[in-house]
Amino acid sequence: MYSSKAEEIFGNVVKRHRQQLKLSQEKLAESADLHRTYISQIERGLKSPSLKALLQIANALNTKAHLLLQEMESELYEPN
Repeated sequence: MYSSKAEEIFGNVVKRHRQQLKLSQEKLAESADLHRTYISQIERGLKSPSLKALLQIANALNTKAHLLLQEMESELYEPN
């Protein structure tokens, strides 16, 4: 279940960044050269992006991959 929680949180991070940029899933997917359904699956925590996809998503969100991962980790390890 640990990885599912990480995937869920990472998906929320991607979604939050996408929404801050006022991008649709389709526009993000187009900018990242990925399929819209793949972006949807990532945002819902159903898929984990490959390293290549992570870099493409970060670039499309005008950020760095390590910053997306850092945000995910801080939420994952945040005390309840």
